[in-house]
Amino acid sequence: MQDRLKGVQQVQSNPSAFAAILADGSVVTWGIPEYGGDSSEVRDQLNDVQQVQSSGSAFAAILADGSVVTWGDPDYGGDSSEVQDRLKGVQQVQATYRAFAAILADGSVVTWGDPDYGGDSSEVQDRLKGVQHVQATRYAFAAILADGSIVTWGVPEYGGDSSEVQDQLEGVQQVRATNGAFAAILADGSVVTWGDPDYGGDSSKVRDQLKGVQHVQSNGRAFAAILADGSVVTWGGPDSGGDSSEVQDQLKSVQQVQATCRAFAAILADGSVVTWGDPDYGGDSSQVQHQLLGVQQVQGTEHAFAAILADGSVVTWGHPHYGGDMSAADQVALV
Repeated sequence: MQDRLKGVQQVQSNPSAFAAILADGSVVTWGIPEYGGDSSEVRDQLNDVQQVQSSGSAFAAILADGSVVTWGDPDYGGDSSEVQDRLKGVQQVQATYRAFAAILADGSVVTWGDPDYGGDSSEVQDRLKGVQHVQATRYAFAAILADGSIVTWGVPEYGGDSSEVQDQLEGVQQVRATNGAFAAILADGSVVTWGDPDYGGDSSKVRDQLKGVQHVQSNGRAFAAILADGSVVTWGGPDSGGDSSEVQDQLKSVQQVQATCRAFAAILADGSVVTWGDPDYGGDSSQVQHQLLGVQQVQGTEHAFAAILADGSVVTWGHPHYGGDMSAADQVALV
């Protein structure tokens, strides 16, 4: 594929394949063929592609005319033939692990893929009007409506059922998700959560602290909220960053929080970094802490972090087999 990978504008991935959008609006794919790495059957349709979204083993591309082209494993949303005539004027596509949801220009939603993972929205279809944004856990969808309310569907215990907090879900500005729970930031800066408690669906222990929330970050099992005063409040799986008590006194003047699958990294105003969560996933940066000065940006894989410093160099930590240990040769190549 290397000779075709020129003028790449965006790359999207699922666990088994990649899809690259080129400057001419075409798409190049590689990886395990049946999981989206082979797009040859739809290649002639992949023209003027604006955006690509992925489920666990499939891709969906939005074209300039608002139509959608899908490929990959049919059980993961790779086959949208049953709803193809409704996929017109598509503005955004979101995905759970096995299903897709598309927002149309009229504010309605079309879903396809595994019915149990949100691919069937028939029970809430009459409420899906004026949809502004859709967020997803691994198993369920949550749609923010124009009036600031929320509609959910999919596996109930993993966020698909928000009935217990429905009366609190007013003035929703933003929704974040772990693998099994949702967190909604309201207009007054408070947060409402639902879904599996082990994934952050229960924030009752920190509810009194969740005031003036500016942003919420999530990993697979926990949430971290940045407050207006630059402090951070966490909840969810304790070993995955839901418990930040050991570094709480360091979490001041936080500018940004990034995540791996089970850990968090916060960039402070002075360019230093504070980490917490599972050490094997980047939660322990003690070995490189002296290098983490003047940090401009942090990015994470599932198991490791990489920080870009002011001088353009890169510092990595986390699981060495997943990018946490950059060799001297890699460092030289970057320079």
